[in-house]
Amino acid sequence: MPNYRRPKVPGATIFFTVALADRGSDLLVREVGALREAVRATRAERPFAIDAWVVLPDHLHAVWTLPAGDRDFSTRWRLIKTRFSRALPMGPRRASHVARQERGVWQRRFWDRHIRDEAEYAAAVRYCWFNPVKHGLVEHPLEWDLSSVHGDARFDGSGG
Repeated sequence: MPNYRRPKVPGATIFFTVALADRGSDLLVREVGALREAVRATRAERPFAIDAWVVLPDHLHAVWTLPAGDRDFSTRWRLIKTRFSRALPMGPRRASHVARQERGVWQRRFWDRHIRDEAEYAAAVRYCWFNPVKHGLVEHPLEWDLSSVHGDARFDGSGG
């Protein structure tokens, strides 16, 4: 098994991509209430700031800032994924899911990138906003309801 090395930077700002196991599914938009509740419960236990977020049918992107002195984003994602999965009816599972006590809803890992400067931060937030357009779901970011673009004063409508 690969040895994944994640930076351990307290108070970091991090860009994430988290995907469902079934990349053709629309589960996240169908069950967005369960996802919101999983995030709400996790933030109540282990606070973090959400700088940007977009939920697409089969994956999501987020930019978080952890509290000063805290570097544990992996536990937060584990809790969110577990809470979301448990809110759903049990579906078919492979033997490997049963052995690991997983429901098989999510891909096992997630993609993360620590943000190092303002340019990377702006690019990550913009990526969240414009991802529904990139996937052909809408023509303009404000047309996608499941995005933090709504009400964000930084959004100027340009893709640049």
